[in-house]
Amino acid sequence: MTVWADRHPISAAMLNPALISAVLVTAAQGYEKESDQGMPWALGFIVTPMVLHRPTRQALPISTRTHLAAWAGQHPVIRAGFPARAQALAETVKEGTRFGLAHDALTLQPEGRMRSTFRRPRGFKTPPELDQILRKASLTGRWLAKAESPATVFAVLGVAP
Repeated sequence: MTVWADRHPISAAMLNPALISAVLVTAAQGYEKESDQGMPWALGFIVTPMVLHRPTRQALPISTRTHLAAWAGQHPVIRAGFPARAQALAETVKEGTRFGLAHDALTLQPEGRMRSTFRRPRGFKTPPELDQILRKASLTGRWLAKAESPATVFAVLGVAP
């Protein structure tokens, strides 16, 4: 991981730990809403590249009824580039997870599941693009909760844990 002071300003702004933590918090809330369980921490490495990469985010389904494998089959170009994007963001996701844990926005349970302890203040408005990212993070969390296992999600998307 590049020292914070040595990061390119655009990369530092777009991939800052608070943003990544917000994505993880929102995805964990969505996952928990769908399954009544915490989100397996490994899925953070899937959610983040899905919602931060604009073409992928825009291609995500509008509901959780679409099966992940069917979606991946309908978007071969996105799926082909996904492993490289996921790998490129791995350190950033780790940093965002640590940020969320340190600021009590996330908790990590003994079985390796993340739960969100953060609640957005009532009336809090987010900028439009951030709002879209967070909405898709919630949808993705709910969507991945319907998958058989994290290993299935990784396999469908061609990512090795």
